[in-house]
Amino acid sequence: MANDVFSTLRTYLTKVSEGEKSPAEIAAALNVWVRESGEALKSKIEEEVESSVSKMGFVKREEFDELKRKLDAMSSESTPKKAASTAKKSTAKKSPIKKVAAKKSAAKKSPAKKVRKSA
Repeated sequence: MANDVFSTLRTYLTKVSEGEKSPAEIAAALNVWVRESGEALKSKIEEEVESSVSKMGFVKREEFDELKRKLDAMSSESTPKKAASTAKKSTAKKSPIKKVAAKKSAAKKSPAKKVRKSA
């Protein structure tokens, strides 16, 4: 890479010294070259990081967010159904339980009193 930089600079210096290009043109060309090189380097780094991260078993934030949205959608679809069925079951269970509990407590008190009276 360093060789590319030096060879590019030598080429531009030669063109300036020979009068083929003006220093402003060379500066503009260097700016373009630096941007393109920076973008190429950035993409190579991103590819390498992505490869290393996937080898470690990590996921991208975008993939995580998408999976979370799907999970939220699935849970929100099933939650209203469960809540409605749970509410119906709980009200249906509460009233028989109270009646049964009341009957049992009355039944327990009656025999206990009878035992004490007869003894």
